[in-house]
Amino acid sequence: MSALELALQRSKYKHLSDDEWHWFLQQVEGRERTADKLPTFATIEDWWYPVRLSCEQCSSELTAKYKASLINGEKMVDLTAGYGVDTFFLSKQFTHTDYVEQNAELCRIAAHNFANKPITIHNTTAENFLASAGQYDLIFADPARRDSHGGKVFRLSDCTPNIVELLPELLKHGKQLLLKLSPMLDITQAIKELSAVNWDIHIVAVKNEVKEVLLLSGGNGTITAIDLTEPEKAFVFTREQESLSAKRSFSETVFQCNGLSGAAGLYLYEPSASILKAGAYKLIAQRFGLQKLDINTHLYASDKLIEEFPGRVWQIKSNDFKQFQTTSNNLKHANILCRNYPLTPEQLKKKLHLRDGGTAFVIGCRVNGKPTLFYAERV
Repeated sequence: MSALELALQRSKYKHLSDDEWHWFLQQVEGRERTADKLPTFATIEDWWYPVRLSCEQCSSELTAKYKASLINGEKMVDLTAGYGVDTFFLSKQFTHTDYVEQNAELCRIAAHNFANKPITIHNTTAENFLASAGQYDLIFADPARRDSHGGKVFRLSDCTPNIVELLPELLKHGKQLLLKLSPMLDITQAIKELSAVNWDIHIVAVKNEVKEVLLLSGGNGTITAIDLTEPEKAFVFTREQESLSAKRSFSETVFQCNGLSGAAGLYLYEPSASILKAGAYKLIAQRFGLQKLDINTHLYASDKLIEEFPGRVWQIKSNDFKQFQTTSNNLKHANILCRNYPLTPEQLKKKLHLRDGGTAFVIGCRVNGKPTLFYAERV
């Protein structure tokens, strides 16, 4: 029985007080909502779940395990522990872990869930804890990205706790720092605000959606763009490498030499969301021998199929969509993509009289400054 169905059965549980009933529903809903996101917890008998918001905002098991793969040691502290997903998986890499959380209810739940683990619960703020903290091999923090009114913030210094102000204390107590940032935060600005430290950056996506940006201290500026559904295609680079690529003189795009007439049969490439977030716009072309369609169009072309490419690949069937419509029995359904194109997908769909769906793709973009339409099929 689902949590929604169960909620309608209150009369069958008259022996439960209202508080007990709400707790019961919370547990059923929590397990139901997080079974796919946190499969390990679903297998643990008598695991407690917090309120819906905490379940929605917590890390997934997949991203938490990735963090745990980056570091190990004797002692760590999670200064913003929340539900404790990151705490749980990071703690497996350390002999002892301190869990710090200012929400008393989350601490109560954590005390139950971690009762038999080397994890100590501290119901206090990150600032108060650091005031009397010892030394740690790792300090982890995931600052809240909302202000006192619930609005989203986009600067690290506006998050809670203020990591920028706390940085001297963090460095005083931690050999290494691991910070989890929202994909919405400006990475370049965050690095500037934390310029006293050398950071490695990990941009973590799942199914081509960027979930987290991680900063790990003590590095040499390496950037790892990874999609955890295809970890073997991780793209690792430095800002210097991208800068050098940007200064190279790329040859004309494969379309320019014959006015697009030879586009059919070529392969079109779009880097994964993590690579685009990382800003490796030119280096990706250099490494895979691709031609960038336009300085502001992050699509690339080649006459070869590159199966190990980290992203989506299409084969172009035509760049004359009207002609293609005539020879394809008047295509009715397609997937519409617009990249650096004058129209939005909805506007283009309306203009072409298309509906969503099917296997065909219509891709609108600029090639050498010229708005262009491609009909393509996914490889």
